[in-house]
Amino acid sequence: MADMLNPDSKIPLYIQLNEYLRKQIDTGAYPIGTRLPSERELAETNAVSRMTARQALQLLVQQGYANSRVGKGTFAAAPKIRQELTELTGFSEEMRRRGMYPSSRVLLAEIRQASEEIAERLQLRPGSEIVVLVRTRHADETPVALEESCLSHQLCPGILTLHDFNRESLYQVLRANYGLRLAWASQSIEARLPARRECQALAIKRSEPVLSLTRVTFDDADRPIEYVRSAYCGSRYQFKAILRGSSS
Repeated sequence: MADMLNPDSKIPLYIQLNEYLRKQIDTGAYPIGTRLPSERELAETNAVSRMTARQALQLLVQQGYANSRVGKGTFAAAPKIRQELTELTGFSEEMRRRGMYPSSRVLLAEIRQASEEIAERLQLRPGSEIVVLVRTRHADETPVALEESCLSHQLCPGILTLHDFNRESLYQVLRANYGLRLAWASQSIEARLPARRECQALAIKRSEPVLSLTRVTFDDADRPIEYVRSAYCGSRYQFKAILRGSSS
């Protein structure tokens, strides 16, 4: 690998080494879960200092391309999917933007009566008919979230009979078939340990944290359209917010 690094370049050696290792992970030369060369091995094969090798590996971990395990080494990892919290988009649309293949698996699709909590969120009377859609959401065939969507059946009558949400995007159907323009959302996110059903759906351990998301989506008349509760794999997904200073 020594010939891959250019000591005369303006790019620091640790960044060059980091970029090389990232390419190796991307191309499958280092499959996900395999141990990467140690600091000593990288230093020897690339004719750099151990400090340079350490910086390259630390940056790899920060970028999400590797996991560091105390006493065991550094292991190749799939980089996290990063979603910026600046725009209201559906899961499928967000994944396509990132060049990934989105898919879903419907676990439950039914009409039921709204509980007091859901009725309050959707500004309905308790007992009103709601659509409940539970799906696992996948990026490049890897499950990243378990999502439960609740909608007023009155706003989208027959939606479960007419549409297959193993294949179709819920937001696209709401826009194209029911004329519902989703304009903004109020959402909260917290970290917690997963419930048993989330472990089963996402193929994770009870010790792996999830990002729990609760959101109410409104149309351009400020009418609540969807109440959604989701659990995202903390090891596979990351939310990013851009904060700007106030003028005062």
